[in-house]
Amino acid sequence: MKVKIFMVCLVAFQIVGGEKEIRCLEREREALLRFKASIVDEFDMLSSWTTADCCQWKGIRCSNLTANIVSLDLHAEYDYETESWSYYISGKIHQSLIELQQLKYLNLSDNSFSHIPEFLGSLSNLRYLDLSWCGFDGKIPSQFGSLSHLKYLNLARNYHLEGSIPTQLGNLSKLEYLDLADNSLVGTIPSQLGNLSKLEHLDLRRNSFEGNIPSEFGNLSNLQQLYLGDYYNGVLQINDGGKFLSNLISLTHLYLWSIHGLNTSHTFLQNIAMLPKLRELGLIDCSLSDHFILSLRPFDFNFSTSLLAFDLSDNTFTSPVIFRWVSNITSNLVELYLSRNNLEGSVSNHFGLAMNSLERLDLSFNNFKGEVLKSFMNICTLHSLYMRRNNLAEDLPSILHNMSSGCIKYSLQDLDLKDNKINGSLSDLSTFSALKSLYLSYNRLNGKIAEDIKLPSQLEFLSISSNRLEGGIPKSFGNACALRSLQMDDNKLNEEFSVIIDHLSGCARYSLKQLDLSMNEMNGTLPDLSIFPSLIRLYVGRNKLNGKILKNIQFPPQLEGLDIQSNSLNGIDLSSNNFSAEIPVEIENLVELISLNLSRNSFIGKIPSNIGNLKLLEFLDLSRNQFVGSIPLSIVQIDRLTMLDLSHNHLSGVIPTGTQLQSFNASSYEDNLNLCGLPLEKLCSEDGLSQDPIEIHKYPLFGHEFYISMSLGFTITFWITFGSILFNHS
Repeated sequence: MKVKIFMVCLVAFQIVGGEKEIRCLEREREALLRFKASIVDEFDMLSSWTTADCCQWKGIRCSNLTANIVSLDLHAEYDYETESWSYYISGKIHQSLIELQQLKYLNLSDNSFSHIPEFLGSLSNLRYLDLSWCGFDGKIPSQFGSLSHLKYLNLARNYHLEGSIPTQLGNLSKLEYLDLADNSLVGTIPSQLGNLSKLEHLDLRRNSFEGNIPSEFGNLSNLQQLYLGDYYNGVLQINDGGKFLSNLISLTHLYLWSIHGLNTSHTFLQNIAMLPKLRELGLIDCSLSDHFILSLRPFDFNFSTSLLAFDLSDNTFTSPVIFRWVSNITSNLVELYLSRNNLEGSVSNHFGLAMNSLERLDLSFNNFKGEVLKSFMNICTLHSLYMRRNNLAEDLPSILHNMSSGCIKYSLQDLDLKDNKINGSLSDLSTFSALKSLYLSYNRLNGKIAEDIKLPSQLEFLSISSNRLEGGIPKSFGNACALRSLQMDDNKLNEEFSVIIDHLSGCARYSLKQLDLSMNEMNGTLPDLSIFPSLIRLYVGRNKLNGKILKNIQFPPQLEGLDIQSNSLNGIDLSSNNFSAEIPVEIENLVELISLNLSRNSFIGKIPSNIGNLKLLEFLDLSRNQFVGSIPLSIVQIDRLTMLDLSHNHLSGVIPTGTQLQSFNASSYEDNLNLCGLPLEKLCSEDGLSQDPIEIHKYPLFGHEFYISMSLGFTITFWITFGSILFNHS
C-alpha cells in the first residue's frame, strides 16, 4: 500500500546510518526505560534495551539529523507454522512515551494491553499508528482527532473497543488509511468521516453500528477500498439507493455485509455498475433472492469489465438463475462465491462457456447434487472448486470420471468435496495432473484402497478422514513426492502401523509434515519415525497400538505434536532427549501405562497434579529435568511403584507420606534443594518448608558433558501431546 511504502521510506531516510555514531537523547532513553518497566516481557523482546545508545535497541529508529526517536516498532510476531507466538509484550503503555514528541511511526500491534491511553493523541508528529490486535477495551480517545499529520490509523481486531467513533476523527485531513474492523463499536457512523478527502482505505466491518450509511461518504473520491456491515447481525441500511456510491470513482474493492434495504431497490446496483475501476464486489448476507434477480431488466446495466471477484454468499438464492444473471452482466470474473445459499438444480452449459476466465468457484453449503459438476468440466481456467456440504450422493469414481471428461482435469488444483454423501472407493486421481489439494472427509467412502491407485504428482494435501476405509495405505501414497499432509483419521484402517510407515517411506517421507491416522484400528507399536525428516505432527491416538515405546526410538527432528492417547501402550521411554515446555496434563489419561521414563530432558513447570491416576505404574523416572513446585499428593495412589526417581529437579515442599515413597532411597529425591521430609535427612518446618532453603538459579546449568552425550537424542521445540490434540483439524 502506498501509505506504508511512504512511511518506510520516510523513516529509513532519517534513521541512524553509515559509520556516524549518534547516541540517543538521554531524556528519551529514560522514557523508554520507564515504558519497559511497566510491561511484561516474558519473551525478552526488549533484551537489547540495556546499552547506552538506545538508537541501537530493537524496534527503535532515530533521526539522522537530530537523534530524536522517530520510530517505535514493537509489533509481536506469530509463527503460523507452529501456531504459537514467537514473542509479544503485555501490560500497560506508560505515559512516558509522551516524551517522544518527534515520533512519526508507532506500531504496537499484536500485543496485549488494557486500554488505549489518551496521551497518544499528544504525539503530534505521528504519521503512522498501528494498535491492532492489542486486546484493548474502553473507548477510542477523542484526542486522536488532534493528530493532524496522521496518514495511517489501525485499531482493528481489538474486539472489546466500545462506544461510538469519535467525531473528531473527521479532523484527520491527511488520513489515507482507517481500519476499525472487529470491535464492539456502536451508534451511527459519523458523517464527519466524509471529510477525510484523502482516504483510500476504510474498514468498519464487524461492529454494531446502526442507522444509515452517511451520504457524505460520496465525498471520498480517493477511496479505493470500502468494507461495511456486521455479518449476520447488521442493522446498517442504505438510503437513496446508495447514490453516494456512484461518486466513489476510485473504488476498487467494495464489500457490504448484512446491509438493510438492498433487496428493495435496483438503484444501488446501477450505481455500483457505474464504478469504472471496481475489481472486487461483495454483497454478503443482504437478503438478495431469485425474485430480486428476475425483476432486473438485463439492459439496465452491466458491470465494468474490471470486475474480477463477486461474492454473493449467505443470501437466499435457490435456483440456478443466478448463474445466467452473473454470466450476462460480467464475463471477466476470476472468482465467484455463492456459498451458504439454498441453491439446487442443474446449471446450464452457457455458464461454463461464458465464464472463460473463472479460476475460483465456491458453492459450499448448498443443496446441489452430483450432476451439477458436469456443468463445470469445460471451464478450462478453473483452479479451485469448493462443493463442501451439498447433497452429492454419487459414487466417487463416477464423479471423477465425469469431471475428467473436460479440460478441467488439466487446470484444477484444489477440489473440496468434504461433508457430502459420496460413496464408493477411492479411485485413481492421476488424471487431474495439476491437483494440489483434495478434501473428501466426512463422506461414505468404503472398502480397501487399491494398491495400484495413483496420486497426482503435485498433490500436497489429501484429506479422506471420517469415512469407512479399511485395510492399509498403498505404497503408491509413498511415491507422492509433494505430499505434505495426509489425513486418514476416523476410518477402519487395520494394518500394522509399521507396515503403513514402510509404505510411506518413498519420496513422500521427505515432504510429509502432518500425518493423522488417529481413530482407526491399527496395531503394533511405534516404529522408527526418523525417516520423516520434515514431520511436524503425528497423530495415532485411539488405535490398538501396544507394547512399549522404546528408549532407542528415533523421532523426526522437527516433531512438535505427537498424539498417542487411548492405545494399549504400556511403556514410554523418552529419556535423554531435549524435550522442553511442560508435560501436558493429558498424560494423566494413560491409565494403562506401566512404565514412564522422561528423565534427562528439559521439562519445566509442575508435575501433573493427577499423575496418581496412573495406578498401574511400576517404573517412574522424571529425574534431571527442571520441574518445580511440590510433589503431587496423588502420587501416593500409585501403590505398584518399584522404581521412582525425581532427583535433580527444583522440587520443593514436603515429600508426601506414603509407604511406597518413604521406602525409596534418598537418592530418588536428591538435588531438589527445597525438598524436605523422609527419606531425606532434611527436616521440614511447620510451614512445610525445608529448614535451610537455598536460593537457586532460574536457569540451572547441567554439566557440559550432559549436552555432549545427547548425540543420539533429538530436539522437540514445542510440545509432545499425549492426550487431546492441541491442534485444530481442518
